[in-house]
Amino acid sequence: MKKWEYQNQQWTQLPPHLRHLPLISQNPSLFERAIEWIWAYFLKRLFFRFYIKLDVKGSFREIYEKHPKLIIISNHSSHLDAISIAAAIPLRYWHRQYSAAAKDYFFSNPWISYFSKHCIRAIPIDRKGRNGEAIRLCMRMLTDLKEIWMILFPEGTRTPDGYIHTFKRGVSVFAQKSDTPILFLYLENANNLWPKGQGFAKRGKLTVHIGPVQPPAEIDEVFKNYKNWVDTIEPNRFKV
Repeated sequence: MKKWEYQNQQWTQLPPHLRHLPLISQNPSLFERAIEWIWAYFLKRLFFRFYIKLDVKGSFREIYEKHPKLIIISNHSSHLDAISIAAAIPLRYWHRQYSAAAKDYFFSNPWISYFSKHCIRAIPIDRKGRNGEAIRLCMRMLTDLKEIWMILFPEGTRTPDGYIHTFKRGVSVFAQKSDTPILFLYLENANNLWPKGQGFAKRGKLTVHIGPVQPPAEIDEVFKNYKNWVDTIEPNRFKV
């Protein structure tokens, strides 16, 4: 991974909620690494084995060698989405994965903020802001980092009805401007386990389907290809 000379970068002026990202935090402490390993053990060996059974269809290992830089997109229906994707990715690849997360939820207090920074490697997205600081940072990361898997949810927010809604164009903008391919994922049954408005997840099975890699393209093409792929797994999941 590129070593950052951040003393000479404009990102030294980033607000506090963004300062955990690789442009600033170049070398995690042993304590921070220990927190990550403890979280990984809980996620992979306990929560997604004994409470929710996680089934992964496909292999990230086959993708790793060909695509060190990816935008990973998925349907978004539950607070399980980001952590289930992280649990599906082998731990040896965790150093490259980051997840876009709503700042008003995942950075709402110091405890949740610490979890978001060190456990799901969150990029805080201000859904109400208009200054574009997180968008510029995402673009900078995709442009300058040689190894990064950036997890984005192109619907923009969790679905209110369980159906997959039309994608917002930001995914295509990132992909085309940074020349980054897009990996399709589909999370099956996440909405039934923890739908929007429910206090916590219930027990059950969640399947992560790993799909094809899409070259950078306009959002209409990305959405059409994603829909065609998901329809082969679970038809009638889209509301357009």
